[in-house]
Amino acid sequence: MKRHDQHGRGRNGPHLRRIRLLGAAAAAALFLTAGLATPMAPGAPQARAAEAHTDGKDGKVSQDGKDSGGKKVLTVAVAQSVDSLSPFLAVRLLSTSINRLMYEYLTDYDPKDAHVIPGLATKWESSPDKLTWTYTIRGDSKWSDGQQVTAEDAAWTFDKMMTDQGAATANGSFVGNFAEVTAPSPTKLVIRLKKPQATMTALDVPIVPKHIWEKVGDFSKFNNDKTFPIVGNGPFVLTDYKPDSYVRLKANKDFWRGAPKFDELLFRYYKDQDAAVAALRKGEVSFVAGSPSLTPAQAASLKGDKNIHVNDAPGRRFYALATNPGAQAKNGKKFGDGDSSLLDERVRHALFMAVDRKAIVDKVFQGHAVEGQGYIPPRFSSYFWKPSAGQELAYDPAKAAHLLDQAGYQKNGDGKRVGKDGKPLNYRVLCHATDPNDKAVGKYLQEWWGKLGIGITLDCLDNVTDPWLAGKYDLAFDGWSVNPDPDFVLSIHTCAARPATPKDTGATDNFICDKTYDELYAQQLAEYDPAKRADIVKRMESRLYDLGYMNVMAYPNAVEAYRTDQIKSITTMPSEAGNIYGQDGYWSWWSAVPADSGDSSGSSASTGVVIGIAAGVVVLIGLGVLFAMRRRATAEDRE
Repeated sequence: MKRHDQHGRGRNGPHLRRIRLLGAAAAAALFLTAGLATPMAPGAPQARAAEAHTDGKDGKVSQDGKDSGGKKVLTVAVAQSVDSLSPFLAVRLLSTSINRLMYEYLTDYDPKDAHVIPGLATKWESSPDKLTWTYTIRGDSKWSDGQQVTAEDAAWTFDKMMTDQGAATANGSFVGNFAEVTAPSPTKLVIRLKKPQATMTALDVPIVPKHIWEKVGDFSKFNNDKTFPIVGNGPFVLTDYKPDSYVRLKANKDFWRGAPKFDELLFRYYKDQDAAVAALRKGEVSFVAGSPSLTPAQAASLKGDKNIHVNDAPGRRFYALATNPGAQAKNGKKFGDGDSSLLDERVRHALFMAVDRKAIVDKVFQGHAVEGQGYIPPRFSSYFWKPSAGQELAYDPAKAAHLLDQAGYQKNGDGKRVGKDGKPLNYRVLCHATDPNDKAVGKYLQEWWGKLGIGITLDCLDNVTDPWLAGKYDLAFDGWSVNPDPDFVLSIHTCAARPATPKDTGATDNFICDKTYDELYAQQLAEYDPAKRADIVKRMESRLYDLGYMNVMAYPNAVEAYRTDQIKSITTMPSEAGNIYGQDGYWSWWSAVPADSGDSSGSSASTGVVIGIAAGVVVLIGLGVLFAMRRRATAEDRE
């Protein structure tokens, strides 16, 4: 779930998994440690608590990209903090991206064009009725504590998500249709379905070591962030973490695709994006992604530096305004305090018809974006949808005013729109304090909606998580990094994604629940024919558009920069005009070659991928075709 880049799930892995730029601070009220000792691998050396493991560096390296011990360190400046290091809870883009580095998934996505390739599974096949899927688990993957990775680890991971609501928090939509998961042998994983499921080659779920995680008690509270190193089998091993400061990982020398070229990977948190850019100029960091992208002014200022390369490419996320539809839990209990006027579709349409998308692209993003239309960005052409001429909620302030009049929200003597209670309409708009785009667009909203007679209050917070989950907002800046297969980012608007009770945490984006949308979601999930499934997905986007709860304003470019005197080469995804940060995989950081390395610039990006493809051919029995399903669709995990 990129999940949220939210501003997430872009999920990047979910790695969506979902993409809210959910703010700078972690959701402390939601993600508390469980009060139990963090499990350790049997026989592993005594791990050290994060607070004691800074080596006096507090996450800093010298200007040449090396630490005091001479290790080659790739330092990435990020504007988002970690919500959780547990793959069962993480939804932010940064967190799910780190999960991708720590744990392997059954399948991966080729960095060239995002088609499905072997990951932890070397091959897979379905039964003729498409209800049983068998995966062959590779025999050359080991956990970082030395134990062999087996099919039992994968079976246990999925089963835990099926039987424990806390473990299903982030990725439960992937297993909701599973009937049974077994591991007949160390290299054979069998998943039996209740009905056909089109995402069986796009199960973006981190596989965890059973012998470690079976010791965890309450999965809804265990954050996996107190004892290090954390046992994993990805290209990097997480060795240290300090909340709202840094995350440190070391290269896994035994990774089956081959070890990363950098000795360490360090994510450093910057609340101030300008400070991150300044750190890049000084050589204190190797890479800057922004929040999640650099502003046009920042990018322009960096292009003149001979030691800095600016990457500007079509992104995989969307930038939107989400409307509170009236927060409600699955048990029927309503909560939150969203303005009741927004329950009227005419009001929602009026607000969105008073948003000039072209002005946002031209004046805020300064051309480094494309005007928003459907829910899935144009980068993933198979699922990209745009409204017909008669359906489009085009910029038309006069028509917007007329809709408000029709809905009964007239202007008073002061020119203010008055609600049913006789009070002037004034909407609270949740805004991410770390994202300059939110603030810039917010000022335009104040102007545009002000002309309609509607006031707005920008609520720019470091932590938008708490009011968002509590339903205490009227509108909110929203965005997700979408994966090649769109299922996850579509699932967050289903009724089932809502929390069980107001006190629980669901996988929903903003509490949308619509019967027609749910029926279409079930249809696309069960449709194996790519063209037919794409058509259903587009109908879902059309329905979401007509409901008016999500106003996609733009598809921002991925604008990022790195120091060429520290990084010699790095893989973008897709390879032609693609992003580096927040990829559908670990390709960028795994492939990165240090500037002082003797390796050729193209070698690291492809060798391991070729090996992975050669390791097994994907056979789909009964389908007769190569089923290269794609993960989330365009822009990830809430950012």
